[in-house]
Amino acid sequence: MSVIEFDGKRPKVHPSVFLAPGSWIIGEVTLEEDVNVWTNAIIRGDDDKVRIGARTTVLENCLIEAPTGNSVNIGKDVIISHGATVQGARIDDGSIVGIGAIVLDNASIGERSIIGSGALVSPRTEILTNQLVLGVPAKAVRECREAEHEYMKKEHERTLSKAKIYKEIYKK
Repeated sequence: MSVIEFDGKRPKVHPSVFLAPGSWIIGEVTLEEDVNVWTNAIIRGDDDKVRIGARTTVLENCLIEAPTGNSVNIGKDVIISHGATVQGARIDDGSIVGIGAIVLDNASIGERSIIGSGALVSPRTEILTNQLVLGVPAKAVRECREAEHEYMKKEHERTLSKAKIYKEIYKK
């Protein structure tokens, strides 16, 4: 794991955060309590700010970057799944960005929404609260079901627990 100051901007990483080996946190990035960032994830705040809320999971091979003029604000209890990209966008609390999904500049994802695997959320797209979003370009197809939220909550809790175990393993 590498936490790198860039042009006088140093990441702020809460002591409870898990950073897996091979993760990169660069520039003006804030990681709140119990955020977990897995191998080969890159979070770049070298042009603008990135804030990631408490208990958010950023899985392997993700890219989160804030280009000039487009900060990234990711809420609490969010899952950014394997290989997803978030560029200059807002992801509200309890949302999921699926495997390989892309969320682009000035897009806004409402609370508890699910962005399906491989979806492409175009710049300036606004997704309302509790929407299942699929396709290229991504479109809301229906409201999320409670069973989907319950399943994802269990998976998220499992990942948070594993992050604590891995944090201890990597201390040794």
